[in-house]
Amino acid sequence: MVTASLATAGVLAEAENVTALLLGGRVRPGTLATVDHWTTKMLAGFVIDLAYIGANGISREHGLTTPDPAVSEVKAQAIRASRRTVFLGVHTKFGATSFCRFAGVPDLDAIVTSSRLPASEAHRYSLLGPQVIRA
Repeated sequence: MVTASLATAGVLAEAENVTALLLGGRVRPGTLATVDHWTTKMLAGFVIDLAYIGANGISREHGLTTPDPAVSEVKAQAIRASRRTVFLGVHTKFGATSFCRFAGVPDLDAIVTSSRLPASEAHRYSLLGPQVIRA
């Protein structure tokens, strides 16, 4: 398992049968996630089977967005390195847009969200390519 999150790496390092690899880089306050060129360079050397990606916002027009350019670059590189990409986000993320775009909706293989996203809206996203799962 590869992560930029110190918290995630710490939890998974204690799990049996899991090898946690923490990406290097500058640690952001608050999120405790690594960013910047060290992180993206490390990611560029991997072939990731499945990436789970979050975002501050997702819209059909602007795709996946985040307010921080350094975070955007890490997420974009993770998607480039991945064979399959799944967006995980609560229904309130849909229709929201932040400053930095790092992927388009067609770049996703699946979207997982809550059942509070209206079925009609989920269908509109699925028309762009990804499978949409409302749970």
